[in-house]
Amino acid sequence: MSHSTSTDTRLYNLIAAFKIDANIASVVPFGSGHINDTYRIKNSDPDGIDYLLQRINHHVFKNVPALMQNLLYVTEHLKEKLTEIPDSDLEKEVMTIVETRNGKPYFQDGDGNYWRVFHFLKDTRSYDQVTTEQQAYEGGKAFGRFQALLSDMEPGLIKDTIPDFHNIESRLAKFEQAVEADKVGRLHKVLPEAEFIRRRANEMSEILRLGRAGLLPLRIVHNDTKFNNVLLDSSDHAQCVIDLDTVMPGYVAYDFGDSIRTIANTAAEDEENVKLIDINISLFESYTKGYIKEAIAFLTDTELNSLLKGVLLLPYAQTIRFLTDYLEGDHYYKIHSPDHNLQRTRAQLALVKKLEESREKLGQIILDTWQQYKS
Repeated sequence: MSHSTSTDTRLYNLIAAFKIDANIASVVPFGSGHINDTYRIKNSDPDGIDYLLQRINHHVFKNVPALMQNLLYVTEHLKEKLTEIPDSDLEKEVMTIVETRNGKPYFQDGDGNYWRVFHFLKDTRSYDQVTTEQQAYEGGKAFGRFQALLSDMEPGLIKDTIPDFHNIESRLAKFEQAVEADKVGRLHKVLPEAEFIRRRANEMSEILRLGRAGLLPLRIVHNDTKFNNVLLDSSDHAQCVIDLDTVMPGYVAYDFGDSIRTIANTAAEDEENVKLIDINISLFESYTKGYIKEAIAFLTDTELNSLLKGVLLLPYAQTIRFLTDYLEGDHYYKIHSPDHNLQRTRAQLALVKKLEESREKLGQIILDTWQQYKS
């Protein structure tokens, strides 16, 4: 393994801990994730494997060994299921974890930081915003298939990497704690947003109540289905679902709702001009068709009826998460300005309002699509 002296020696020392077969041409920052730091390791051999080196944020994911065991369970299960499907390409359709030279799925450096390496999937692309109906449809297929392949996996195998991640009651409690503490003196700036959250708290807890009552089955779901967590090929067909750190037991409506939060929104997640935020109905319909086509084989009627609840819940929950982080001093999400989390809060709040206005139309699309694929 050789490298250029212009690149940070520290990164090369980390890379040497893994079973990487490459002459390295470069190591450069990659992606736009909020949580982890990622680098692309480019192979000087154009036909060789490229890699992704990633520092795991252990302040967010506090039990890294359990996190990486989850990833091993999930990726192995996906590959086993795909072997039963003709023409599947396991190397392209599932993330591949690279072991360290000691046989572990992660490496801890002298400073206590955790690192991991994946195969880099070449000739793929991701989008922060959906621009075509085909992209939306492929996103729906990708996450629907992901859930379908994991639908027979025992939820008890997977540990919670972030406890209560989509537990809205827990999110609300933490929000109220942040309001009470107001430790950085920002509460006076967000009183209307706080009131908006409180007025909807009971309605938004319905999925959790249905789950506790045993009416919604607990499944292994992705829990962070932003569209940029689907890799598409050069023809914009879905190839691989990525960013599996939040794969945990949960409800299918969480994934559906979080996808719609980014796919059907006409503006960015942190759009400053909230007047630009609206619902793209055609993209919603396309995503719904792709999702239900893949998921219909395992979805129950109650799960189907919960999808619209998830569409409203997830941007509401994200509003709470952004605002809580803002009140606590911006320790969770990376920010680009002092009020970036407030900007994100207001954008998500505006999205919730637009979704509420379109509730009846969106619900009818879900039901019509279900009937189309059942017939």
